[in-house]
Order: sequence, then structure tokens, then C-alpha cells
Amino acid sequence: MSSRTVIACLLGLMVAGCDKQSPAPEQAANTATGEVSSGEVTGGEVASTPDAPKPAGAVNRSHKGEAAPTLGFTTLDGKPTTLADFRGKPVLMNLWATWCGPCVAEMPTLAATAERLKGKVAVIAVAQDEAAKVKPFLAGRKLDALPVYLDPKLGLSVHYQANLPTTILYGADGKEIWRVTGGFDWAGAEAQKLLSEAK
Repeated sequence: MSSRTVIACLLGLMVAGCDKQSPAPEQAANTATGEVSSGEVTGGEVASTPDAPKPAGAVNRSHKGEAAPTLGFTTLDGKPTTLADFRGKPVLMNLWATWCGPCVAEMPTLAATAERLKGKVAVIAVAQDEAAKVKPFLAGRKLDALPVYLDPKLGLSVHYQANLPTTILYGADGKEIWRVTGGFDWAGAEAQKLLSEAK
């Protein structure tokens, strides 16, 4: 056997032994179930099944009428709260994390929306992080109009099987109206049209 043949065989074995890059730890849970995290590249494939992940900014009304979960989360100071504490006015709840690029990008538009809808709709951002990461993240950013809460045990993300960011609108009666998966311009015209459904 010539040296060229041996080298070609070795190169072939090396290429065959390569593995795809493993997903980042925060994406591992979703990719294990076939879900795609917001912003994740899928090789240009377009999923066509009914259960396929929604593209970024996709509005989902399939949970309309479902009651808000009773799961607890906390204020930045550790005081317990639930969505029931907001009952009586519509709630726009955003699930986000400090490590999530699309989440960080949409935060200023959420803060602007919270300011614009103050007294009409409770706009809240629930971080799927610990206070030790969230508090330094918020320092120096102009997000004061946006109430931030903590869910370090990821109870809400698990309940919703959510890729981040996920934003859910509940009516004053505590029933879901719609949810948006992926980054979104919450100060834009499309968001204002969606938020006009808040009752």
C-alpha cells in the first residue's frame, strides 16, 4: 500500500471521527428535545411540522384562555410574588436572562413600553438568573421603568417550556391572550397593535 493511500485513509478516519459542536449549556436542555433556542442557527433548514419551533418574534395564540400559573418568583430583594398579585389589570410578562442576546437587545423597548403603559398594563421582566448576576447587569442601564423580578430556579421557563426570550400577555382576569417567542421590538407598531388587545 502506498504512503498516499495510507495518508488518505487516515484523513478519512479523522474526518469521520469529528463531532458537531456541542450546544452551549443553556441551550442543551432545548436541543435535547429538538427545540431550537432563539437566535440558534439551524443550518438553513425550515421546519414544517405543527410542533416546529416558532421563528423569533412569532406570535402564538394556541394557549389563549389558559389561566396564569400559580408558580412563585421574587422581587430583586427576595420578596415572594406570583402573577395573581397583579390580578385586576393586564400583565405583560417577559422571561429573560442576562446571557441571552435577544433578551438584552429588547430590554430598552420593554422599558419604554412599561413607561408608556404605566397604570394600564403591568409590564414585568422575570429574569431566569440569580440576583448576583441580575443586579450588576441592571446597574448603569436605563431600565428603571421596567420592574425586574427573579426566577433563579427556572420554574416559569420549565412550566412554559420556553426558549428565551418569551413574553406573555395576560388579561385582567388572569387568562392568557397571546405569547411571543424570540426578540421583539416592544415599542414598534406591531407590538402596539398586539398590546391593544390587553383588557
